[in-house]
Amino acid sequence: MAAPPARTEVVRDTYFGVTVEDPYRWLEDAGSDEVRGWLAGQAAHARSALDALGHRVTLLARVAELRGHGPTRSGFAAAGGAVFCLRQDAGADVPALVVRDPEGAPERVLLDPGTMAGAAHSTIEWYVPSPDGRHVACGVAQGGSEWSSLRVVEAATGRLLDDTIDGALFPFVSWLEEGGSFPSFLYHHYPEPPAGAPPEEHRLDSRSLLHRLGGDAEGDVVVLVRGLNPRVPLTRRDRPLLAVSPDGGWLLAVVSHAALGGRTTDEELTDCTLYVAPRGGLADPASCPWRRVAGVEDAVIAYALTEDTLYLVSGRDAPRYQVLAVPLADPGPGRARVVVPPGPRVVEAVKAAGDHLLVRDLDAGVAGLRRVALDGGGPEDLALPVQGTVLEWAAGPGRGEVVLLLASWTAAPRLYRCQVASGELSDTGWAPPSAADLDGVEERRVEATARDGTPIPLSIVHGRGLRRGGDNPTLLEAYGSYGFALRPEFSPQMRAWYERGGVYAVAHVRGGGEHGREWHQAGRGPGKETTITDMIDCAEHLIAEGYTRPERLAGKGVSAGGIAAGGALVRRPELWAAMVLQVPLTNALRAEIGENGPINVPEFGSVTTEEGLRGLLVMDAYLRVRDGVAYPAVLLTAGLNDPRVEVWQPAKMAARLQAATTSGRPVLLRIDAQAGHGFGSTAGQRDSLLADELAFLLDQLGTAVAPRW
Repeated sequence: MAAPPARTEVVRDTYFGVTVEDPYRWLEDAGSDEVRGWLAGQAAHARSALDALGHRVTLLARVAELRGHGPTRSGFAAAGGAVFCLRQDAGADVPALVVRDPEGAPERVLLDPGTMAGAAHSTIEWYVPSPDGRHVACGVAQGGSEWSSLRVVEAATGRLLDDTIDGALFPFVSWLEEGGSFPSFLYHHYPEPPAGAPPEEHRLDSRSLLHRLGGDAEGDVVVLVRGLNPRVPLTRRDRPLLAVSPDGGWLLAVVSHAALGGRTTDEELTDCTLYVAPRGGLADPASCPWRRVAGVEDAVIAYALTEDTLYLVSGRDAPRYQVLAVPLADPGPGRARVVVPPGPRVVEAVKAAGDHLLVRDLDAGVAGLRRVALDGGGPEDLALPVQGTVLEWAAGPGRGEVVLLLASWTAAPRLYRCQVASGELSDTGWAPPSAADLDGVEERRVEATARDGTPIPLSIVHGRGLRRGGDNPTLLEAYGSYGFALRPEFSPQMRAWYERGGVYAVAHVRGGGEHGREWHQAGRGPGKETTITDMIDCAEHLIAEGYTRPERLAGKGVSAGGIAAGGALVRRPELWAAMVLQVPLTNALRAEIGENGPINVPEFGSVTTEEGLRGLLVMDAYLRVRDGVAYPAVLLTAGLNDPRVEVWQPAKMAARLQAATTSGRPVLLRIDAQAGHGFGSTAGQRDSLLADELAFLLDQLGTAVAPRW
């Protein structure tokens, strides 16, 4: 069965004297009957080809088995003496929101999206409990779209209130106290775009509003939006996001000028401006006395609020970031004091806990924690039982406590309760070890030398006893955007790869955040050539060290990682036997016209400037595909409900590669009609995707003799 061909209709654009030819521009009209038909044909072709692979059936069964049969918990939060989390039970496709009341009380299910009616599966994308634990605001989305309806659950009964607010994509919800209870909250909202508006105008003029429980959302008070308050200038693409100090006396406005890749409200920020104001300013939002605290030049990536102080993780004059303290009552210039000075560690985030400030670090790829007394003193290290990643941290049920979810490439997530004052950690037992442990797997942290001499961190994971004879099927993944680091992450299902002799490696390329702000800037905009060549140089290192050879080597890029992996594919097609491009950004020159495009301009650039054009041409893999080249096998994946990377991005890349390649190797476009970018996928969808990818890789790379464990 052949893939359905795509007709060509060349569109020529000229930018600053550079003419670009685009033969598949018509595929961007994903709503047309012709495009829908072509996508359906591609999906059927890919499904037929993947189902026919010899390893696919056994791999799917093995992946599902390795996922485990006991409940898994994540997304922890504490409020009102109770601990909330998302629990996925055996056989459940999606996690449910549960609460564990004070010690000894049984865990209760508050909201199970698996029981909610709808045309597609529902998921809880985020949730925020009120500080007293009486109510929980939840973002519920369908079909993996991430476009959430904000719903409110009564914690005592699990009853869903009538309050429903659509267009709530982010978890920026701040509860407001009145007379000892929390009857209202602030939230961020995207208005419904005008009929016929192009995709790039769907996320403009967002706003933050005030909602009172039981009230009609149509009557919610707009607190911050473009043109409302002259003290907070906003462009159409800016997003005003609000937070409240723990005592409710102060407001913090985080004006986001660029993409938010994280799913938390107080970290993983980029390109933002911050303002503070007394809560009383809510009485008249148009004249609220906002005061500017920090701007884009201060490179703030995270913050923490106490009753009287704003703590900022700032990259200004600090390549690996520092922690500053700003008094909320007087945030003027020169008032910031250094709490944690710049050093060799990358400071990632901060959190207030009792009388201390916790500082989360990244040191040579390994997460660390330090504490600083709020009344003064220097940072002190806290010993962690796992050399890996702090997957989550949240306030604990008691004052001065945090809960830490720790894991590594080979250690399953465990949830610890940390008494910050003493530094004592105790295992809660709420996240028991996975049934599919990785005791037979080992990890190595090495450095590959880039062509400019820069050492590039490289994580390598494989079964014990692996022989370096160049015969191991190897998968190399890279990301390299937004200043985000690819941290060690436990995946028991990857044992299905390791037990077949597979090697998994992660190239911590420039453009990410592994070494701080300068590492990010080195792979941003026009610097993306460095991101791409770093991945290529890491592949060369794996070959030189005997882990694999080109006939056994595959690459992978997810989302913006499609820039690194797609770039490596078209620059060095002979280096790879296969490439997996998962919901990838491959046609960067056209990304700006997508729904998520405008907010990504600060990271990737714009065709409206010469510098932006240069950078986009560097990172656009689609435009670099050449006819008559023997490209490796390529598996591209897409979700029809993806709000971040539109389906036409991988679709155009698939069409171009299918027409250009002479290798005879497959180019498959796998499409899930009920999925988005991956966050809201069901367990079955995740299992199927991984089984497809591994079966595709084993078919193209072959298997090796499994190591003796």
